[in-house]
Amino acid sequence: MANLIEPKVLKGFRDFLPDREAARLAIVRRLEGVFRGFGFAPIDTPVLEYAEVLLGKGGGETDKQVYRFTDHGGRDVAMRYDLTVPFARFMAAHLGELALPFKRWHAAKVWRGENTQRGRYREFMQVDFDTVGTDSASADLEILLLIRQSFLALGLGGVKVHYAHRGVFNAFLARLGLEASSVEVLRTIDKARKIGPEKTREMLAEAAGAQNADRILAYAGIEGSAARTRAKLAEAAGADTPGVKRLVEIGSALDDLDETGTFVLDPSITRGLDYYTGIVFETFLERLPAIGSVCSGGRYDDLASLYTSQRLPGVGASIGLDRLMAAMEDLGEAGGATAGPAVLVLLLEEGLLADYHRIAAGFRDAGIPAEVYPEPRKLAAQFAYAEKRGIPLAIIRGSDERARGVVNLKDLRSRESFEGLSLEEATARASALLR
Repeated sequence: MANLIEPKVLKGFRDFLPDREAARLAIVRRLEGVFRGFGFAPIDTPVLEYAEVLLGKGGGETDKQVYRFTDHGGRDVAMRYDLTVPFARFMAAHLGELALPFKRWHAAKVWRGENTQRGRYREFMQVDFDTVGTDSASADLEILLLIRQSFLALGLGGVKVHYAHRGVFNAFLARLGLEASSVEVLRTIDKARKIGPEKTREMLAEAAGAQNADRILAYAGIEGSAARTRAKLAEAAGADTPGVKRLVEIGSALDDLDETGTFVLDPSITRGLDYYTGIVFETFLERLPAIGSVCSGGRYDDLASLYTSQRLPGVGASIGLDRLMAAMEDLGEAGGATAGPAVLVLLLEEGLLADYHRIAAGFRDAGIPAEVYPEPRKLAAQFAYAEKRGIPLAIIRGSDERARGVVNLKDLRSRESFEGLSLEEATARASALLR
């Protein structure tokens, strides 16, 4: 026993105990229902890709965070750092098998070698949803509405979706003669919430000059209404700029749908990744602003061109599930999912083993999760097991109950017992107690 290996976990990685994993799966199931309602289909892609596939358009900061290595076959491979780039490769590989436009959703783990913090890890799960094959205002609008509906399905109110258009920002920078500095400027604005206004202005002054820094900060501010913000952007970038027209079209639709309370036209939203070309958005919880964005994305019209000559414009968003779970825990809204069954059938006599499993099957047939305790231990030990697992109900049956064709049901929360029930009566009573 002297050579035992310490069961440690890498920094930024975690084990998920049953209750927490059950909560995560419950969130994914709720989101799946929303995605299906909007006509989005599930897909999956490999964890490992050729490094040239993943790094073709990631951007400098992203490249530094990728887990990359040479495999046993001497191939240069990398672990996916998001679900968008693998999706672009997926689309190029399966174009002949898919009807366009194609709408997908994908829940899976990704890996980034970045600094860890509250709700941010090196291994984490994302939930993505995208529409590919159309560059339309309708597709952009649908993603915005899908974000809103997803958070409503999770019971989270007070959600604000901030959106802007990178094409408009780039047109504004071009008017200032800052095309060469656009990537640096956009990344600086993207960090503004983290680094604060003074540091933001300092970095902008270094990249674009002090006078331009003030102009950029004025551009990035939110005006008193979406209409006034759109007017400012039109003046800064040109009213004929395609991105300005798109923002007007989306803003008009949101007005007609009476959805303006959820959505904020915010020119400071730029997103850090280079592949975004059009509308971009980030989602914030008003009750917990410090957690940062819990859902973000945008339009990436040129991403798939790395893998296919066919133009595949796309727009999508990604929910950071781990950060969202951390936020829901802080808000006291992470409950509702349990890892254990609702009923434990106690094992009192080994000779009744088939009987116990028949009873458990009866509960499962009635839609109530149930399991049989595996050993004929003392009642106190079996009750203690149920309490530790969070199982609320127990079924007790010995030879006497079997002879009479009945079971006894015990509510372990209230200690109330219901004796001499048929299996049908017991399942009905259990359903009522669980409600």
